[in-house]
Amino acid sequence: MIVALIVICEVAFWVLLAAGLALRYLARMPRLGAAVLLCEPLLEVLLLAVTAVDLRNGATPGFKHGLAAVYIGFTVTHAHYFIRWADGHFAHRFAGAPRPVKPPRYGMARALHEWKMAARAILGAGIAAVLLQAAILYVGDDGRSTTLREWQAKMGFVTVICVIWAGSYTLWPKRGPEPAPVAAPQAGQPAHRQDREPAHRVDRYADPDRDRAEESYPGPGGR
Repeated sequence: MIVALIVICEVAFWVLLAAGLALRYLARMPRLGAAVLLCEPLLEVLLLAVTAVDLRNGATPGFKHGLAAVYIGFTVTHAHYFIRWADGHFAHRFAGAPRPVKPPRYGMARALHEWKMAARAILGAGIAAVLLQAAILYVGDDGRSTTLREWQAKMGFVTVICVIWAGSYTLWPKRGPEPAPVAAPQAGQPAHRQDREPAHRVDRYADPDRDRAEESYPGPGGR
C-alpha cells in the first residue's frame, strides 16, 4: 500500500504542477493557480501520516517504510526547484517572459552550480535520515529496525557521492571551447579596407557659389 501511495504522490505532484501552471498562465487565474501549487506539500504530509499509522499498527519496518522516508526527504528539497524550473519555461512559452537562463557549463560557475545541487541532495538525504531515526525510535526494537538503519547508511553513501561529484568540478573545472583564431592579414595588404569617397570630392550641386553664377547667366537669348 505504501509503495502504491508513493507512486500516486509522484503522479499527483506533476498533475498539480501542470494544473497550477495552466490556471496561472492559460486561464489567467494566478491566485487559483498558486492555491493549487500550495496543495503539493499535502502529498508528503499524507504519505508521512500513512507510514506512521502503518508502523503504529504493528507493521514490521521494511523497504517500503525506508523508501517513504527517502521520498519525503528528497521531495521537500527538490519540489520547489522543479516548480520554479517548470514555471520559468511555462512563462516563456505562454506569457512572453524571457527564456530561462540555462545553468553554467564551464569553469568555476559550473562548479558553484554543482555544489548548490549537491547541497540540495545532501539536505534531502539528511531529512530522510532524520525521519528514519524517528521511525527507529518510534518502533523501539533494534531487532526490527535493521532495514531502516540500512537506509540510513545509504543516505550517508549518497552524501559522499555528492561531495565527490561537486568536488571534482572544483579541482578539475570543465573548460569551455577554445575561441576560433583570427586570420592574420597577408603581407602587403592593409588590415582593414574602407571603401569611401575621397575627402576632397564635392558634389557640384552642393556648391552655392556655382549655383548663384548659373542663376545670373541669362542664356543665349538674353542678349
